[in-house]
Amino acid sequence: MTSQTAPKGTTPSSDQIRRAPKVLLHDHLDGGLRPGTIVDLARETGYSHLPEADADKLGIWFREAADSGSLERYLETFSHTVGVMQTRDALVRVAAECAEDLAEDGVVYAEVRYAPEQHLSGGLSLEEVVEAVNEGFREGERRARANGHRIRVGALLTAMRHAARALEIAELANRYRDLAGGGVVGFDIAGAEAGFPPTRHLDAFEYLKRENNHFTIHAGEAFGLPSIWQALQWCGADRLGHGVRIIDDIQVQADGSVKLGRLASYVRDKRIPLELCPSSNLQTGAAASYAEHPIGLLRRLHFRATVNTDNRLMSGTSMSREFEHLVEAFGYTLDDMQWFSVNAMKSAFIPFDERLAMINDVVKPGYAELKSEWLFQQTASTSGSVASEG
Repeated sequence: MTSQTAPKGTTPSSDQIRRAPKVLLHDHLDGGLRPGTIVDLARETGYSHLPEADADKLGIWFREAADSGSLERYLETFSHTVGVMQTRDALVRVAAECAEDLAEDGVVYAEVRYAPEQHLSGGLSLEEVVEAVNEGFREGERRARANGHRIRVGALLTAMRHAARALEIAELANRYRDLAGGGVVGFDIAGAEAGFPPTRHLDAFEYLKRENNHFTIHAGEAFGLPSIWQALQWCGADRLGHGVRIIDDIQVQADGSVKLGRLASYVRDKRIPLELCPSSNLQTGAAASYAEHPIGLLRRLHFRATVNTDNRLMSGTSMSREFEHLVEAFGYTLDDMQWFSVNAMKSAFIPFDERLAMINDVVKPGYAELKSEWLFQQTASTSGSVASEG
């Protein structure tokens, strides 16, 4: 059943979307805190700058600030989350709750990114930050398992584009890549694209390539095709963080035919993963609505598209909500969800045999079980009508 051929009535329910095994590649640790946790940590650490002291009101403030269209207010949201993430205990708690929340939402594999350099004002070292977050992820995995959920979380260490610590953070990522039970699976750069091209950090990318390590680059989100081109052709990125502006190199003709430019063709031909974040992209103006989001065309053209959350707190979202929006906008079925999830698992930064096992032993069986529910529902419906006719 694809979105083009599925019989009427096979749209997955919200419950099925939540239960479906989902794979997440682009999620920021400091963008996914629980509002109640922010309030608790502010009280415990003496952080006094929160705009609201009530957790419910604070959650609303975060979403409204992110939707305001004001860059200053949007950036302010992160000053508050990062502000309460300056101690070891805070980092452990936030990371553990992140893993728990994702698992509760049906995510079976996630790569969560954060910038260690932003968590040093309380006196922690870079190494202590990484070790605290890793401890939190492992604790969150254990709690999820105790609650009947399975998730594996890997960390991506991010360097800030406007700073000058990329090589140092890349070396840190390399040192923590082989931890038993899970560790740092890759590297990223983030921050404002305009004025801070990825080529400013070539030394970090060259180092990672020499070390046979993995990295993604935020590119093609607010800025356009030059950002994508540099990330790929100068820096050698394995994936594109967002990459939504690749749509600028695709022309849809009046008759509905599509012409790809050379960069778009290269991205599709090389199967370069796009870490698309629909709700976040709407907030930053990459699309006016879910129905107009480039993901619809990119999926139809068989780009290596994946679905992601970016900042769950600021966007008021989850992986399930992202898919609910896409199901409503494009009529996607469970087969489409499986396609996106397999794409993401293929593109993960863990070893090939482990990716394959996740696809064959977790993702595909999970969707097969959900799709079998249609068969039993139809069988029960048919049996009922036959009995009534008899």
